[in-house]
Amino acid sequence: MLKDEGSRVKRARAKKTGTAPSRKPVKAGTKTAKRAPRSAPEPGRTLVIVESPSKARTLGKILGKGYDIQSSVGHIRDLPKSRLAIDVDNGFEPEYILVRGKGAVVRNLKERASVSGRVLIASDPDREGEAIAWHLSETLGVDPGSPCRVRMYEITPKGVKEAFEQVSTVDMKKVEAQQARRVLDRLVGYKLSPLLWDKIKRGLSAGRVQSAALKMICDRQDLIDSFVPREYWQVTVAAAAEGGREYSLRVDRLDGKSLVKDGRTLLIKDESSAAVIEEEVRSNEVRVVSFTQKEGTRKSLPPFKTSTLQQEASRRLSFAPRRTMFTAQGLYEGVPIPGRGTTGLITYMRTDSLRVSAEAAGQAREYIKTAFGKGYLPPSAQVHEGKGRSQDAHEAIRPTDVTLTPDLVREHLTPDQYRLYDLVWRRFVASQMSPARIARSTVEAESGRVGMRQSGACVVFDGWGALWPLDMKDEVIEPAREGELLEVKGITREQRFTKPPSRFTDAGLIKALEEEGIGRPSTYATIVQTLYDRKYVVRDEDKRLAPTPLGRIVDAFLEAHFPGIVDLAFTAGMENELDEIEDNGRLWRDVVRDFWTGFSASLEKAAAEAEKVAPPPPEPIGEDCPLCGSPLVIKSGRFGDFIGCSGFSDPEKKCRYTRPILKTTGVTCPKCSEGEVVRRKGKKGKPFYGCSRYPECDYVSFTPPGEGRGSGGGPSGVPADDEEGSDR
Repeated sequence: MLKDEGSRVKRARAKKTGTAPSRKPVKAGTKTAKRAPRSAPEPGRTLVIVESPSKARTLGKILGKGYDIQSSVGHIRDLPKSRLAIDVDNGFEPEYILVRGKGAVVRNLKERASVSGRVLIASDPDREGEAIAWHLSETLGVDPGSPCRVRMYEITPKGVKEAFEQVSTVDMKKVEAQQARRVLDRLVGYKLSPLLWDKIKRGLSAGRVQSAALKMICDRQDLIDSFVPREYWQVTVAAAAEGGREYSLRVDRLDGKSLVKDGRTLLIKDESSAAVIEEEVRSNEVRVVSFTQKEGTRKSLPPFKTSTLQQEASRRLSFAPRRTMFTAQGLYEGVPIPGRGTTGLITYMRTDSLRVSAEAAGQAREYIKTAFGKGYLPPSAQVHEGKGRSQDAHEAIRPTDVTLTPDLVREHLTPDQYRLYDLVWRRFVASQMSPARIARSTVEAESGRVGMRQSGACVVFDGWGALWPLDMKDEVIEPAREGELLEVKGITREQRFTKPPSRFTDAGLIKALEEEGIGRPSTYATIVQTLYDRKYVVRDEDKRLAPTPLGRIVDAFLEAHFPGIVDLAFTAGMENELDEIEDNGRLWRDVVRDFWTGFSASLEKAAAEAEKVAPPPPEPIGEDCPLCGSPLVIKSGRFGDFIGCSGFSDPEKKCRYTRPILKTTGVTCPKCSEGEVVRRKGKKGKPFYGCSRYPECDYVSFTPPGEGRGSGGGPSGVPADDEEGSDR
């Protein structure tokens, strides 16, 4: 529970250093959390600061008594939410303040730093983690140019020991790259969103990367809407040879010319064309022209990087990107394993690299030899190279210890953790296994002017397919002799139509963003979730992303007045410029200034010339208002959607009837046994569970049915929000 202290802490100047990218005063405008009981700081110990409490607990068990492990619980400083806080006339200087609720955290860290023998900052090893490290060093008076930075890529005794043997300075290039991203995103969001409020409706927002992603979804929908199905026919000949050998031959040639286009027999345009082909086959013998059989290999798939982990978790586990990253964070930070203590099970999960250490590859090879035999072990470790540009800052996502098999640790993991760890473990071990051997067969035949064929493939040796699906269907084709005659058993003509492109799934959008060079490993999950939160997209019945009417309106407005914001090449170019700051030392202020010059001009022009756009009308629910008879519609408010009367906007009715949208759980109310437990939201937006018969029944619970005890009535005893995590 937050307690209002009722006063503002006086401004404090941040300590000046020559390398810091920003020197604005730091304000503390926060409400502080009630301080949890903490042990008193012991003088002389080394203070180690990590991002999350769970990681602090894991590290404390590894490092021992000589270290004081504390958590910053994510960012401690950020730009204020109430204003732009970017001085565009003074080199785009950002103004940072203490994050709301972090007063007690900072006081605790300062107290411990003042008596410690040394301060080490061990935030996550990416740009955002580097920025957190810099903010901590500024706040605690630690010189970022001193050996104060620890980067852990796996939280195991070995990984921690190696990290603490390689203490370095804060990487200011990384910090400046992250600051440039933060400033760019703030300029776009805080300047563009008010314009959308003025021109379309209040409450809208636009972001630098999310707008490009929205355009991709809207462009795909445009292709679907404008698609005109094209008729084509498929002719299949069922044939048999001596000895009972059977073949299913698909017609693909006529007069020596291919009838196939884009993988389909599109040149068999109508039924009459198919009838001509059928007549030609029935009037002539079917003779085998050739039979070929070749054996090839399929190399193992690479281990996961962030994007492919999210894609496969979506495809195979139906995990949303945010769920995947939350679960992966827990596996990285550590879980209690009997005999080992709290152990990180996977390496750092925000990476675009496919690189694997020689030691990890060797451990996987040893396991493969023992568990599967020498036939599944290639002569040397498998090396996988990624396509396109990679920062290659750390390894691919892999298990920290291959001997900790999913079944061995299952009882110590949550269901989500087990399923994701199983995915990571199997993908990594499979990536070091022998190639699969695939036999591909093709039989070709002719009948007069018509040519036909059947192709198939079967697995000769599964190799890495023993652990990871090969995603292929075996189709064995019996050998045929060149020149032998086949007996026609039947001919089928099937009318087909071309289909429009599919909408993006979460995984498909992430893959497309990566291919376009938009976003980075740490942002993919946020991009997708933001589009949901803004109600610019929804999931259809197939769990694919469909733009809402509001999303289409916003996209059209941005494309008309801010083409650079939604242009994929421009957005990808900005990502490359951020990389240039980190890799080649380009000045971050120059990158921001170049963007602002064109963007500010577009803002002024749009504000003066853009016409107002009517927002989409509220969606009716098919019921009439019980008070005035007007149609009830779905409306949006501060705390989400609700059902309201369309007569509210009628000057004669001004009907104020509303009711919440009840999300049923399928569980009977445990108090009255008549109503159903439904999910509601309180005045501050916090969800709770109550009876659908309220106010007749006042049952309420703050945990989902079956996960805790609900109260008999009233919201007394509301638990404090003390969830732990690394949401930064």
